[in-house]
Amino acid sequence: MIKKLNTFDKIISPIVTEKSTNQSEFNKVVFKVNKKFNKKLIKKNIEKIFKVEVTKVNIVNKKSKLKVTRGRKVRIPGFKKAIVTLKKGQNIDLTTGI
Repeated sequence: MIKKLNTFDKIISPIVTEKSTNQSEFNKVVFKVNKKFNKKLIKKNIEKIFKVEVTKVNIVNKKSKLKVTRGRKVRIPGFKKAIVTLKKGQNIDLTTGI
């Protein structure tokens, strides 16, 4: 049985790092998204949630990896990252809520 996901379930969270904040100069915002969804669905949901116009969506799949922490091997889960390019003059303020 496939569970139907809500619009807000597709975009998990914004990724705020030094590299992603530097990309904001080029009208780009980075989000952690659900692994099941493609570029068209991500574009449609970003436009619906934030009421902006998306020109381009790039997707990066981060693979899971093993890390040694305190002498134990820990598995870091992978995730899908979407780099969303907005129309010139538009922006998404990540500091405020939706």
